[in-house]
Amino acid sequence: MTNLLKERPILFSAPMVRALLDGSKTQTRRLMKPQPEPVPHRPGDYQWPCNAFHSMVSVADTRAPSAHGMAGDACPHGGHGDGLRVRETFFAYGRWVTRYSQKKGRDEWHFIDMTVECDRAYQYDAGSPDVPLAAGRGSVLPGWYKRPAIFMPRAASRILLEIVSVRVERLQNISDGDARAEGTPGGHGVIPSYNYHATPSEHFSHLWESINGAGSWASNPWVWVIEFKRVTP
Repeated sequence: MTNLLKERPILFSAPMVRALLDGSKTQTRRLMKPQPEPVPHRPGDYQWPCNAFHSMVSVADTRAPSAHGMAGDACPHGGHGDGLRVRETFFAYGRWVTRYSQKKGRDEWHFIDMTVECDRAYQYDAGSPDVPLAAGRGSVLPGWYKRPAIFMPRAASRILLEIVSVRVERLQNISDGDARAEGTPGGHGVIPSYNYHATPSEHFSHLWESINGAGSWASNPWVWVIEFKRVTP
């Protein structure tokens, strides 16, 4: 059993979950927030967020913070030896109730997860299960409901990753090899209907824009590059 230093949740889409499960995805790129800012009158020099982002450190464009021992400490997703508990879209068995929100001054719907209590097993959108979904939220009887990844409880998470390395680079610097490690080799259906003969990097650029919006690739932001291996829970 791997002794992880820390464990943090991380969200993945269904296609990327499938890539994790088949072993083709061993990297993920996440937008760096805040973005490093160019140093006035010093071309190629940037102010880098340092550690808890309370201060800034000046580092030349050609040298990533990882070369200075900063990346693992500063990355909000963790550093070498830390764990990533995958959250994905899933199906849970339970029912909805209304509760009064003091903050909003009105009733709100809250989901009561009864999957384990009712001796059911969580199902996952990445596996395209045939789940008999409940008709709506009004029933007092429990049923199956599709739940967003952000609400996945730890008990439902089935994939644990261990971070091998963390570095920082510009998004467009991704190589074809790293694009494959992102789980986007051409022709594997990650980007339906796109040109089969596109390079892995081109496929990744379209995937990035599908997640982050039009123009997000062209802006070429700085990203955390997190390399990991899968750990058997």
